[in-house]
Amino acid sequence: MRRIVRLTHRYLSFFISIQLLLWTVSGIYFAFNKIEEVRGEQYRLENNFSADLSKINFSLDNATNIKIFDRLGEQIIFANVGKNKYLNVDGIEVAKIGPDDSMKIVEQSTTLKPIESIEINRNQIGSEYRGRPLPLYKVLAENDLQEKINAYVNPYSGEIVAIRSDQWRSWDLMWGFHIMDWRERDNIDNILLKVFSILALVSSLTGVVLFFRSKRSQ
Repeated sequence: MRRIVRLTHRYLSFFISIQLLLWTVSGIYFAFNKIEEVRGEQYRLENNFSADLSKINFSLDNATNIKIFDRLGEQIIFANVGKNKYLNVDGIEVAKIGPDDSMKIVEQSTTLKPIESIEINRNQIGSEYRGRPLPLYKVLAENDLQEKINAYVNPYSGEIVAIRSDQWRSWDLMWGFHIMDWRERDNIDNILLKVFSILALVSSLTGVVLFFRSKRSQ
C-alpha cells in the first residue's frame, strides 16, 4: 500500500509540477500588483457631474439598469428595455460620437495624452476589450512616462469602459496561466482546470499520507 501511495505521489507530482509552478508564480504576481493599477484607475480623473432630472421629458416602461452619463456636456440616458438604448433628454436615440470626440473624452477624463483613435466593430477572442458591447473607440494614448496605453470609449455614452497597459497585459497572461485558459483567458469552468485541481489535491493528500507513514515507521 505504501508503495502504491509513494508511486502515485511521485508521478502525479511530476505530471502536474509545471502547472503547480504556474499557479504559484501567477499567485505571487497577483499578490504584488494592485488590481486598481492593473485596471488603469490611476489614470482616471475625478469627473463629477450633476444630472438635471427635470430636463428628462419622457418615460421608460419596463426599463432596467438605467444610468445617466455626461458625454461632453450632453446628458445621455442609458436604459435596457430588452435591448440597450442610449437616449437624450427628449427620449431620442443618440448618434455615436466621432473619433476626434473620443480623443477629447480621454483628454478630459484622464491624465493620458491621446494620439489617435480607431473604431472597433468586431470582437476578437482574448482581446483587451472582451466582454464589452461593440462598437468601441480604441484611443491610443501615452502616460507621463511615454508608455503606450489604450483607452476604450463607448461612442454612445462617452464612458471610458477600459484602460489597458502592459501591466494589464501581463496580469491577463498570468490569469490565463492560472485558470488554464490560454486562449480566451475568461473561462474558469474549463475541464483542464478541474482535472488538474483534483490531481493537485490527490498529490497533496498522498504527500501528507507519506509524511505520517514515514514518521510512524521511524
